[in-house]
Amino acid sequence: MARNTRFNSYDDEMAGSYDEEPSDPEFMAYGSSPSMADEEYPEEPYPEEPMPLFLSGGDEEPRQRGFGTGGERFLDRAPIGPRVFKGAIAAAKAHKRVAIIDLRTMIGGVCVHTGTIPSKTVREAIFQLTGFAVKALYGNGFRRGDISLQDVSFRVNAVISRETEVIRAQLKRNGITIYEGRALFLDPHTVEVESETGRTRLKSEKILIACGTRPAHSSEIPFDDHRIVDTDHLSDLGGLPKEIIVVGAGVVGLEYASFMAALGSEVILIDERPVILDFVDREIVETLLYHLRQLGVTFRLGEKVTRVAIDPRRENVFAELESGKRVQGDALIYAVGRQANGDQLNLEAAGLVADSRGRLKVNEYFQTEVPHIYAAGDVIGFPALASTSMEQGRLAASHMFGLPFEHTPELYPYGIYTIPEISMVGLTEETLTSNKVPYEVGIAKYAELAKSMMLGDETGMLKLLFDRHTRKLLGVHALGQRATEIIHIGQAVLFYGGTVDYFRDLVFNYPTLAEAYKVAALDGLNKL
Repeated sequence: MARNTRFNSYDDEMAGSYDEEPSDPEFMAYGSSPSMADEEYPEEPYPEEPMPLFLSGGDEEPRQRGFGTGGERFLDRAPIGPRVFKGAIAAAKAHKRVAIIDLRTMIGGVCVHTGTIPSKTVREAIFQLTGFAVKALYGNGFRRGDISLQDVSFRVNAVISRETEVIRAQLKRNGITIYEGRALFLDPHTVEVESETGRTRLKSEKILIACGTRPAHSSEIPFDDHRIVDTDHLSDLGGLPKEIIVVGAGVVGLEYASFMAALGSEVILIDERPVILDFVDREIVETLLYHLRQLGVTFRLGEKVTRVAIDPRRENVFAELESGKRVQGDALIYAVGRQANGDQLNLEAAGLVADSRGRLKVNEYFQTEVPHIYAAGDVIGFPALASTSMEQGRLAASHMFGLPFEHTPELYPYGIYTIPEISMVGLTEETLTSNKVPYEVGIAKYAELAKSMMLGDETGMLKLLFDRHTRKLLGVHALGQRATEIIHIGQAVLFYGGTVDYFRDLVFNYPTLAEAYKVAALDGLNKL
């Protein structure tokens, strides 16, 4: 969809004022998603394993018929999945009755409980507990003793608990009903919620599926939730392995490999692909791999795992590779992709079919093949980031109710929370070269910045890509501490179509990491 494009009402079904309460049920959603701010637009979720349900309409309680097992409740809006939270609040603010269906233990969805929030909290805990952030200043001797997985888990559990309560409070404040349980489609407009107290049927004219994902499993991997685990069961490892094998060098695999290495483990990272993170600027990726090797990560790229087992004699885990190699360690983490929870919703009853990974196809408005059912987030595939997924849910809700919205997917920022972290927005050198766009590059090394020296990070860099003739900014790429924060400065300039001259002429606070934009701009302009 074109950048900065605005959309209004799309069909007769959505036409009319959204301030008027509809006479028929409009929206139902399953799943919940995290958000720290109330939204202004609605979205429709769809059934998933953790299933939040949104009912939209007036401020009154949903109309009910036949309470108890098999009873039916008629809703205006029903979202299913971890990305529906923003849409649910948006729908409520548009005067719609909203309800969320979710498992009691999963309010906030995969993002809060097993995905984004836990993994990023682990990363921050590692920095705080190990003194890793200041190692460059004070050396390895500054390390604060042995750090256990329990130390990290304590911090993770505290953050998850807090986030869950924040989400519950926001839903309650906006008059959103939560149905706790598992949901299955009975037909395109009806979902049955099964809980400890019985079964309830919910009807809605519109549904949003945002059911999140779970770790993908292979029948050839003998998971034991002790030595051979997926990324949802890292705490089951018990102690910190001295040597660990990570299978899968995608975003999740790279993040956890870097976490383990930062804690002192020797890591072997295996992936079938000879090139990893192919959507990221290659210079940034190569720099990341260099620093991960410095941390103690050994890469086995272009290698396929054929067998995983436990050696009873040595009491360790080994993996045999197609090339004939054999690697071993104290534990193995399997991080090869994610399986969308769409395959657990009885989609066939709704007239939908998921692919082998449980994913659904959608159009540019996030509608599935059944027009009143929308899908957003991990269940529709790449980029499958928490930030982009929540935005997709909001956009789906906006289209659902004919509300105006802007869609700029080409300006979605990507953040990968490895150590060091990387982030990007806009185009890469590879894309510009392929499209025959004449561009120039400006680079700022963190080692040149006073602030980075204070932070103890000499490894970072900021890279600006801009048109040689117009000087228009085309892409921003960052690596190092707070890369995912400072990327938004470049994102704002890309949004309004600004030039690299903006950074040259702007006055930045000193000392800051943001100053890297001026350094990079001057570096690039000096090449013209």
